[in-house]
Amino acid sequence: MEQQIYKGKLTQFHWLKIAKKEELTKNTFSLEFDIPENLKENFTFEAGQFVSLKFQSHGKEVINDYSMTSAPYENKIALGIKVNSPDGETSQLFKNYNTGDELLVSEPSGRFTLVSKPSEFRTIVGFAAGIGITPILSHFKNILHNEPRTRMFLFFGNKSSEDLVFREDLDNLARTCGDRLQIFYFFSQEKPSNHFFYGRLDEKKLNLIINQILHLDDTDEESTIWDAVDEVLICGKGEMIKTLANACYHHGIPKKNIHFELFEEFNDDIYPIEKEFPLIENVEVEFKMFGKEFNTEFPTNEDKILQQLLIQKFPVPYSCKSGICGSCECILEEGEVELLENEYLTEKEEGKGHILACMSIAKSQKIKLNFDLI
Repeated sequence: MEQQIYKGKLTQFHWLKIAKKEELTKNTFSLEFDIPENLKENFTFEAGQFVSLKFQSHGKEVINDYSMTSAPYENKIALGIKVNSPDGETSQLFKNYNTGDELLVSEPSGRFTLVSKPSEFRTIVGFAAGIGITPILSHFKNILHNEPRTRMFLFFGNKSSEDLVFREDLDNLARTCGDRLQIFYFFSQEKPSNHFFYGRLDEKKLNLIINQILHLDDTDEESTIWDAVDEVLICGKGEMIKTLANACYHHGIPKKNIHFELFEEFNDDIYPIEKEFPLIENVEVEFKMFGKEFNTEFPTNEDKILQQLLIQKFPVPYSCKSGICGSCECILEEGEVELLENEYLTEKEEGKGHILACMSIAKSQKIKLNFDLI
């Protein structure tokens, strides 16, 4: 086992053997890992979570996060991985590691999770693009296994049918669960026979989906299927998440029921900022990070805390700048801030003073933060 500071938190890694490696499409592959009996507890996870892999790429050690496609009941760690460039880090992972090799794998983490409700009648809708299907596949497997009364609808976008990953797994799920799961495939660079399924998943497409697919509800003649939606899961690139999350919200889904996972750095706010704040000049900032104390000053409080620290070249950990990944989580030890959006922190954590620097605005003349959460 190895420990190290990563993204401001202590992460534990363990050597795991690759049990299976499979090329899925021209630029995606899957890895499965054997979990030894003595590490079963360490690799207990929830659907929708991810692990980090530590490996060598061009002579350098890198750490990348990958969502699991496996569900907890399957008792294995299975990942879906996209190769973004012929000579990139994931390409090196594919070329240099094979079945029987060992990799350093972190213990599972992530907040793209749902509370299981096996006794309730629920409707869950998923939107995925490309490799963004990985955590949603984990979710849907888990829900079908544990929630006999829940029905699901998946809208899955890809460039073409050749790029569609995990289709066999998805179609098998749909075939074996009766009418509890319906899957609809969309293509942006290939014209299917039905023009409805041509194009990207965006606000216009969502309007059509609501009106033509999620309209009549056999379980309630006085409402539509969309009216009955309890949770929405979205996973893909930032612009897709932003577009669909706002469209779902404007179509009546509360923000707390819209869950998303990001697969790339994204610097925009997911939801527009609807509040105005009194201007404060010369904000004094003290913070602790990686065991060191820092002092600085913000000219004003007009920009968010993370943005201002990065402008001043402080190495604050972040991935998304959108309140999703939790990398910039810290504790507010003094002062007052406004947390604009939060897809990551629990109510208990917020109650203990935890904030996300990427989504927080200073509301006092002085703030004191602690990025070391251990």
